[in-house]
Amino acid sequence: MPLSIKWFPPSWFQIKAREKIIYLDPAYLRTYFTNYPKKIEFSRWPDLIDRLPEELEKGDVILVTHHHKDHCKSVTVNRLRHADTLVVAPKRCVKELGKDIKVIGSGEEITFGDIKIKPVEAYNTEEGNSIRKVHHKGYGVGYLITVEGKTIYHAGDTDFIPEMRELGAVDVALLPIGGTFTMDIQEAVEAAITIKPKVVIPMHRFKADPQEFKAKVEARADIKVVLLEIGEVYDL
Repeated sequence: MPLSIKWFPPSWFQIKAREKIIYLDPAYLRTYFTNYPKKIEFSRWPDLIDRLPEELEKGDVILVTHHHKDHCKSVTVNRLRHADTLVVAPKRCVKELGKDIKVIGSGEEITFGDIKIKPVEAYNTEEGNSIRKVHHKGYGVGYLITVEGKTIYHAGDTDFIPEMRELGAVDVALLPIGGTFTMDIQEAVEAAITIKPKVVIPMHRFKADPQEFKAKVEARADIKVVLLEIGEVYDL
């Protein structure tokens, strides 16, 4: 059975592998789904914005990269978890998600059945092209997820950082390109070429042009760039 990867903005992914379902940064913000026809509403203002973009299965593993509300939202996580779901997040997410999570930092490794999870560094740099330097080293993480013999790298909110040179073999890299809080297209191209994955999927796009990113990567490297629409699935 192939791995399947589904994207929702800004950096929310569902990974399906055999009987296991993994979510990364599930956080429903109304602004991203205004025109998405499949959205499901569980409550209305002034209550919490409790919605899902579409009907989604419960997750076996939920990984959160950092504490910002477009990545870490308890009401969305709770919609996607069951009693035995492993929820993994950095310490700063405890305030939002509660204490019933696995708190991790960069460099730790977790095994959940046949899924290997390794948090890695994710942060803004002074020299990076991001405009707003709000992701400080040690606050958030990216993840290397190895499942079904494939390794998927979710970079989190980050600039192009030296640690990307030491990730090892990556099959799919999920890289931000937006340029405000994360690396921009130029930096993301350099990151992709450095990491050398087989496939790159851009995320955290904001107003960046994913077609520009695709053209620049594929002009310089033998890397396939996959551009997903909201709710679209890529089979690996």
